[in-house]
Order: sequence, then C-alpha cells, then structure tokens
Amino acid sequence: MKRFWIIFVRELGAYFRSAMGYVVMAAVLLVDGLLFNVYALGGGAKYSADVLRDFFYFSSGTTMIASIFLTMRLLAEERQAGTLSLYYGAPVREGTVVAAKFLSAFVFLCLITLLTVYMPLLIFVHGKVTAGHIAAGYLGLLCLGAASLSVGMFGSSLARSQVVAAVVSSALLVTMLLFWLLANITDPPLSSVFGYLALHNKHFLPFMKGVVNTMDLVYYLSVTYFFLLLSARVVEARRWR
Repeated sequence: MKRFWIIFVRELGAYFRSAMGYVVMAAVLLVDGLLFNVYALGGGAKYSADVLRDFFYFSSGTTMIASIFLTMRLLAEERQAGTLSLYYGAPVREGTVVAAKFLSAFVFLCLITLLTVYMPLLIFVHGKVTAGHIAAGYLGLLCLGAASLSVGMFGSSLARSQVVAAVVSSALLVTMLLFWLLANITDPPLSSVFGYLALHNKHFLPFMKGVVNTMDLVYYLSVTYFFLLLSARVVEARRWR
C-alpha cells in the first residue's frame, strides 16, 4: 500500500508541476463554458431540466477528450524515457503501478469536473432544478470519465510515444461510441449486444436526465476494470521480455 501511495502522489503532483495539466483544465473549463452559454442557455426559452441535460451532454464530450490527454503520458512517456524499467526492478506489482497512475488521473479529472459546478448553479438564477438531477449528472460524468481514462491507460500501455498513445486511445473510444450505430443497423441479438457495449448513447443518457440505473453503473465499472486489467497485463508482458 505504501508503494501505491508513493506512485499516486508522484503522478498526481506531475499534473500540477507540468503545463499539460493546467492546459487541459483551462481548455475543459473554457469549452464547457462556451458550450453552456451558446447551446444550453442560448437558443430561446427552455425548461431548466433541458438546460441541465444539454450541459451534461456537452460536458461528456469534453470529459472524454480530457481523459485522452490526461492518460497519454502515464505509461507511454515512461516507456519512451526508459524509466518504466525502474518499476520492473522494483518490488511492486504491475497492477499497483497501473492502479496508482489511473487514480491520479481520475482525481485530477474529478477536480476539473468539480470546477464546472458553477455552471449548473447558474440555472437557479432564472430557473429551478433538483439537487438530485445535478448529482446524478455529475455521477454519470465521473463514471464516463473513469471508463475513458481506463481506455486511455490501455492505449498508453501499448504505445511508445504520447502521440501514438493519444491516437490509439481516441480510436478505441470512437469505436466504443459508434457501437450504437451498429446496434441500429443490425438485427437481434447483435443489436442488443452492440447497444449495451456503446459507451455513451445507452448508458450515459439516463444520467443526463437525472436517472441513476444500477445497470449503467455496473457497465462503467466493468469497462474501467476490464481496460485496467488489460493495461496491467501489457505492462507485465513487457516486463518479462
């Protein structure tokens, strides 16, 4: 456990010591703010619940993009610099390294997400929404973010450079997003399978509307665990080469 926290603190601190962390944070807040003002608040009279739903819809996109940039360096940079071999010689398991690095990225993503909370609160100036709807939407963002970060970790474990890691992670995320298209053009039972595997369309929409389903939580937790497990296996395979 001590080794886990050492790696976690080191990686979390790296986001605050480098320009990348602040650039990602500023970009997310800027884009979310612009989209909230133009699309959520703009476009004529809307119900408060619709404004909040639109906010979470656009925020889900920035969350996934931010996840790619937050994770592309975690393993690819270590491998490119040759420092990943230091973990191979240390008494620390691959799963511990992957989990600590993932948690550092997730905590930083949580901080970025928390900084956007003023936007939904602006709805109370001229409207009214429930705290439960806001909480459900943010829970969905964090679940989607965790799943996206795990995909990014896997992409970073496969790549030798951060750019390649970002490309691989983006391709995986886009593929998982497009499963809903396959669900619409295929027949059962394949349509049900593709629909369930879709990262956003089926599982995030209920959170946008303020609804929390156990099935959606299980899906995001399963995706997160699956890709973190794959990342640990990749790191382990490279260790014994």
